[in-house]
Amino acid sequence: MTPDEPRTAAEVTDQVGGEVPVVIVGAGPVGVTAALLLARHGVRSVLLERHTAVYPLPRAVATDDEVRRILQAAGVEAAFASIARPAAGLRLLDARHRVIAEFPRTAEGSHGFPETSMFDQPELEGLLRDALARRAECELREGVEVLDVTQDGDGPAQVSYRAVEGDGEVRSLRAGAVLGCDGANSLVRRAMGARWEDLRFEEEWTAIDVRTTAPVRSWGGVDQVCDPHRPATFMRIGEDRYRWEFRLGRDEGLDGEHGRERLRCLVAPWVDLATAGDFEILRQARYTFRARIADHWRRGRLFVLGDAAHLTPPFVGQGLCAGLRDAHNLAWKLARVLDEGADDTLLDTYQLERKPHAKHVIRLAVATGWAMTGGQDAAAAARRALV
Repeated sequence: MTPDEPRTAAEVTDQVGGEVPVVIVGAGPVGVTAALLLARHGVRSVLLERHTAVYPLPRAVATDDEVRRILQAAGVEAAFASIARPAAGLRLLDARHRVIAEFPRTAEGSHGFPETSMFDQPELEGLLRDALARRAECELREGVEVLDVTQDGDGPAQVSYRAVEGDGEVRSLRAGAVLGCDGANSLVRRAMGARWEDLRFEEEWTAIDVRTTAPVRSWGGVDQVCDPHRPATFMRIGEDRYRWEFRLGRDEGLDGEHGRERLRCLVAPWVDLATAGDFEILRQARYTFRARIADHWRRGRLFVLGDAAHLTPPFVGQGLCAGLRDAHNLAWKLARVLDEGADDTLLDTYQLERKPHAKHVIRLAVATGWAMTGGQDAAAAARRALV
């Protein structure tokens, strides 16, 4: 059987209530990508997801050419190309919006795809779910809450879960491996006894996603405004989609009449809000940007991926990219160990290879964040680090 040849549904459902090769906790983009990559190696998986639908609001918006190769390996690149827009790169601006440094990105990088692509995360998750539904090796169980994950010695792991709505009956699965793709508050990470290593960045920012046909001044890439008093990020996501991120104080809300005026002033360098009649705010959310990494990513056959393993400020657009790299790195190794008899020590290379790279990316994001909040001198230092 070839890696891409699907198995029958019975080959998956026969495992229900018993032992499955892999249980994936969390069916966000990292968890679903991991399942698709495992399926292409013929490895069956069950995904357990609390929510019953893809989260509809924007979050991640950027990917690079290397990660597009991963999407290609997962079988969704052609669909992704239809929703993605190449981006021109990244600029650091001073407080008066003069260019301090520019990092251009080409329309075709060394991996054969645009070096930076903008997209809408709900659309990406939708096409990933469509691909998942076509793979008989994968079973998605939605509306379930994972209660506990354990592993005794070298035997299978056990995952206990129950329906969020229902009779409360606790069910369990035994698994050859459990992948924790369950986010920053990961239950799997806690079950492993892993702890966060603080990489010393924590700031509150407000993200505003907008749809408008009004003229918006954009060079086609990302602007990072290096202003200690009002650092900001701006990017064009799609034909009529834009995002701004601002560091705002607790008393600087954007609701009501005063909030609308504050928003008008904030976005004035890019768009005249007074004449933008169809300026529709799709999402306004306050986030705490953090820089953290788990001290270990594996215990026995328990693993953490994505935000369960690392948290990064969004300033270099690598948060989701790092999680998809985790999935790509681990999937083929699990397939070799579970199905082909490779030595278990192969799985140790997952953390050895991925953790240093993830930490490097986080430090680049932190350096960019410091540049944005520290003025031109800090921006110059960040430019040297990024180059």
